[in-house]
Amino acid sequence: MRTPKIVTTLKTYSWALFREDAVAGVTVAMVAIPLSLAIAIASGAAPETGLFTAIVGGFLVSLLGGSRVQIGGPTGAFIVVVFGVIADHGYGGLVLATFMAGILLLIAAYFRLGRMVQYVPESVVNGFTIGIAVIIATSQIKDLLGLSLTDVPADFIPKIAAFWAARDSINLPVVAVSLVSIVLIVGLRMKLPKFPGLIVAVVVASAGAVWLDLPVDTIASRFGALPDSLPVPALPEISVPRILELLPSALVIAFLAGVESLLSAMVADRMIQGAHRPNAELLAQGSANLASSLVGGLPVTGAIARTATNVRAGGKTPVAGLVHAVTVLAVMMLAAPLAGRMAMPALAAILILTAWNMSEPQKWRSYAAAPVGDWLLLLLTLVLTVVIDLTVAIGIGVAVGLVLRRYQGRLQPDKWRIPRR
Repeated sequence: MRTPKIVTTLKTYSWALFREDAVAGVTVAMVAIPLSLAIAIASGAAPETGLFTAIVGGFLVSLLGGSRVQIGGPTGAFIVVVFGVIADHGYGGLVLATFMAGILLLIAAYFRLGRMVQYVPESVVNGFTIGIAVIIATSQIKDLLGLSLTDVPADFIPKIAAFWAARDSINLPVVAVSLVSIVLIVGLRMKLPKFPGLIVAVVVASAGAVWLDLPVDTIASRFGALPDSLPVPALPEISVPRILELLPSALVIAFLAGVESLLSAMVADRMIQGAHRPNAELLAQGSANLASSLVGGLPVTGAIARTATNVRAGGKTPVAGLVHAVTVLAVMMLAAPLAGRMAMPALAAILILTAWNMSEPQKWRSYAAAPVGDWLLLLLTLVLTVVIDLTVAIGIGVAVGLVLRRYQGRLQPDKWRIPRR
């Protein structure tokens, strides 16, 4: 079934539901704004591309999606892929790869492949997710500590070596802003879980840096002023050689978008005791990625953390996601100069904590206690993701996982332990 959930929910909609959805949507937007900016910067893209993605992609995921409460936008899971595509093919290559991924997801929705995510070994998903978390965390060390490095190596081991060599250049004011941000984010999350503590922490840390005149980079000082409007939609440059060149990247983006969005919808189902429509979700993800590419945005998927925030804030229907997207647009149009003053160490702190949450440390003990084949598969996927390449990790991990299932007589999909990311 590919009918969007919004069609069903609007049949019994009311002003009382709208008030709840509006509050939730604004709350999620306050979380999405700094997170979208941080993800875009960490991906090697201009910061505003994160906002474009949250606005356009987030709107279409809620409008066309198969979940009542799913929130779409840029996510940390794509940082590694996006950074690699931009490094190898330029930003134009990323836009085309995202456009192609959107088409692939629409094809998957047409052939009703939404349930296929259940056949991806859980150990593979956990392995590449932890691997991505490791890469995200290490990518933020420079801004977190204020290290004086002009060129940071792309590969993991040389990057760690470069950080160690630059350890004497640690900037204490930058470290102070980073620590204040981390303490505020964690503290507000513990004491006021329904409160949009992310934006409060970033604003307080950034304002403190300005007030004390600390030598700390901001978005505007490093990247220039943020725009106050969406760009005019335009098709990416398309040619047959370019399509063939970018097809592997498009396949990875489509795979990640599909898996991450369906996992997020499964998490939402558990939280609201509902049931999502997987093929409608793929249709929404395909449409959202196509639209995001047309405005020069990043890949789109269901965002587990923002979806959970939506549920905790009282979101009941896809209207909350629409309000979230409109709110991000309004903030960009009315307060772009203020958003440009966000401190880079504060954004680095957000991504460090995002990486920690992605790795799900509360589950590490259960991973170690799993059957030998499962935790070895997780470890293999993790190491390949960090040391070699996410594409290689997914390909080898899925292949080995399916072989193990065949060998163990487990051709039916495993019963997923829903991730809490």
